[in-house]
Amino acid sequence: MYLETLQQAARKKSVRTLIIGAGEYGFSLVAQSQRTPGLSVTAIHARRIERGVAAFKHAGLPEEAIAVCESKAQAETALAAGKVVVSNDALMLIQLPIDVVVEATGAPEAATVHVDAALRNGKHVVMVTKEADIVLGPLFHRRAKSAGLVYSPVDGDQPCLLMQLVVWARVLGLEILCAGKTSEYDFVYDQASKKVTSLDRITDAAGFDPLWARGSRDIRGLIDARAAALAEIPQHTVPDLVEMGIVANATGLVPDIPAFHAPIARTQEIADILVPTDLGGILGGNNRVDVVNQLRRPDEASFAGGVFVVVRCEDRKSWEILRAKGHEVNRSGNAAMIYRPSHLLGVESATTVLAAALQGMSSGTEDVKPRFDVVGRTTQFLTTGTILTVAGHHHQIAGVEGLLVDAHRAEGGNPVPFYMMGDNQLTCDVPAGTVITTDMVQRPVDSLLWKLRQEMEKEFSL
Repeated sequence: MYLETLQQAARKKSVRTLIIGAGEYGFSLVAQSQRTPGLSVTAIHARRIERGVAAFKHAGLPEEAIAVCESKAQAETALAAGKVVVSNDALMLIQLPIDVVVEATGAPEAATVHVDAALRNGKHVVMVTKEADIVLGPLFHRRAKSAGLVYSPVDGDQPCLLMQLVVWARVLGLEILCAGKTSEYDFVYDQASKKVTSLDRITDAAGFDPLWARGSRDIRGLIDARAAALAEIPQHTVPDLVEMGIVANATGLVPDIPAFHAPIARTQEIADILVPTDLGGILGGNNRVDVVNQLRRPDEASFAGGVFVVVRCEDRKSWEILRAKGHEVNRSGNAAMIYRPSHLLGVESATTVLAAALQGMSSGTEDVKPRFDVVGRTTQFLTTGTILTVAGHHHQIAGVEGLLVDAHRAEGGNPVPFYMMGDNQLTCDVPAGTVITTDMVQRPVDSLLWKLRQEMEKEFSL
């Protein structure tokens, strides 16, 4: 068994790990590493030193075991003395005697610099920063493989978990109709107060009762009515497009529409909704990727941002037996939803880090290609000189919505990838409803993200 073999290997050798980025993910991985045989987080990079120190302290290390270092010599001395290291110099830390670099900054330009340096220095890379992966992931995969290294998505995040679920289904010979994830925050309907809450957003939902259960209502009509009733709550986000874009690049699945359907749906409805129209759903075909905004009551279990596949039920008798056991088979009995209702961030990432260093294995797939890009379309008129500032947890650019489209060279009148245009300036007025193209954006000076994008386009003949 793969995990047992991995566990045995981890008992014999410690995997020295550098975490770049001391955010929520970094904190959870450092804390779990103290309980994981074979996983040794020896260094943390943090822009603010106190965050890196706090991560180690949160994991239970005493202050005297933590060394704040400014130079490679200081860091090497600290490691030799059995201490862990914190620094705001990522490129210095990458040169230390470590096995795996975990990139978790969430900053596309910085992540590009770090991954490039890690591979050049012979380090395996576990990629948490999806903002760079969606732009350059296929190039980093190919570079790592040619160098005998591993570049891997991470267990604990939805793209990697969904890739594994897709491969599992294909191994079994199940026909995938749709694969996806639920959005980060549920739509929780309180029937007593007639309100729907999603994280910190609360909207009045008077009159929502008829939309709670499908009844005999047409699926398309139900989805449209729910979307209209809860229009005050965002139902489409760029991070969801990014995560499913990474899955599409790794599996060959495709979006049904560029903005996704992102239906507001209860768990038991997903296999009725995310199937082709000839099976009673809303999709234009099979092998699709999409996202669901989970609708539930406060007393119902959350999907917890988990992942799912909807598969065709070709052996009706077997699936009716499974329905009786509580599996999510749709009304018509022609499709079923199989799901993993969780993603545990750094709590479950050790498997990826250990497998990379001890077995030379990625937690993702091998056939990663630049099939799709996340791009932006204006929702309002934007003037020349506008800075396309990326802000907030959902990576909003004011006046711009995300789309997942076929990948093209980032040049001329072709769409510019979302995180390449992010925080850069428009060179012209852009009317509402326009997909922002490369020639509309001022290219930043000395951007490795932009430079390597050109390299990837040449490498894969985009």
